[in-house]
Amino acid sequence: MVSFLSLPYANYDKRELAMKFVVSKQELIELIRKIQNVVPQNAPVPILSHFLIEASGDELVFTATDLTVGTRVYLPAKVQEKGAVSLPSRRFFQLIKELNDSNIEITSGPGQMTEIKTGTSCFHLHGMDKTEYPDLPDLSEAIQFKISGQLLKEMLFRTSFAVPKEDNRYVLTGVLMRIKEGKVIFVGTDGKRLSKTEAEISMPFDYTSESILPLKAVDEMIKTFNDEGEATVFLTHDKVAVESGNGILVTKLLSGDYPDFEQVIATETKIPITLHREELISLLKQISLFTNDSFQSARFTFVSGELILTANTADIGDGKVSMPVNYDGPKFEIAFHPHFFLDILRHTKDETVTLGISDSYNPGIITDSTSSLFVIMPMRLSDHFSIPL
Repeated sequence: MVSFLSLPYANYDKRELAMKFVVSKQELIELIRKIQNVVPQNAPVPILSHFLIEASGDELVFTATDLTVGTRVYLPAKVQEKGAVSLPSRRFFQLIKELNDSNIEITSGPGQMTEIKTGTSCFHLHGMDKTEYPDLPDLSEAIQFKISGQLLKEMLFRTSFAVPKEDNRYVLTGVLMRIKEGKVIFVGTDGKRLSKTEAEISMPFDYTSESILPLKAVDEMIKTFNDEGEATVFLTHDKVAVESGNGILVTKLLSGDYPDFEQVIATETKIPITLHREELISLLKQISLFTNDSFQSARFTFVSGELILTANTADIGDGKVSMPVNYDGPKFEIAFHPHFFLDILRHTKDETVTLGISDSYNPGIITDSTSSLFVIMPMRLSDHFSIPL
């Protein structure tokens, strides 16, 4: 595959006024769906509400950016005249979805007008001057490493769920990517739960870096890239890019120092308990129906050979469920937020997981057979604890 880093604008002159190509409707729809969310809802400047569409050789290159996150993807097409055009993304997408033919012919001519034809239908859509569209950054000098695309998506999936969309601690609204001792480590937390996962990569053992990826960029990486093949990660002091399959995504980084999470992960757990994942998910879904916004606590009571889950809310009622576990100690009670516990279980993959606990006031540590580790803070009946970040 030709790298998009070597094709910043598909080898054409932006000043060219003619462009013509024929493309599969279904493939075009699938491509736009991958990048549509990068386009800002309320663009600070009109050009950012557009796609940049470039045609050259036998492919199209679509670019979208909000000036923080930018993505570029390509699509095979029958290009008759090379060139470029900037079109309003949402209206263009809405029109393409409504067309009936399997192939679409698109032609741009002088001015900012583009013709879209299928069968007996013909439409003309106003665009904007393509020379105003922002360039994606040059990454030719960036440090890079390769990683399985499937593994990268899985690691981001397993950490991004714990990241809040809004937080007065701005750095917590992103996923930490740390490279240290030949490993890449991803961490996400909102102060009530934490997820960490790591993998070995081909990087010098003494190379270290920390990057905080905005949640929007992480979500787009998970959605856009294929599971097959390798992904290449590019690192600069203020940007990270990932190239995988038929596209590349570039993001600016969040500024600031990520909190020290190591002390939380190092919490000593004295009691390891094996839990059947699917059974516990089912019971937590049931018991969570007896919590509300002001009381979001489920009591975990461990007795010999059994876990009992209870919740009691004055205006709803109460519930009690139980399941067998490999616990043979004295009666032990701890409370957790059931929805946070469910989120963690949904991001594990084994038939069973291990819950490590020490007392009612320290974090629970959840692990499976992978390198992932999840932390969940305990709750009181009327209050909750936060990770000391």
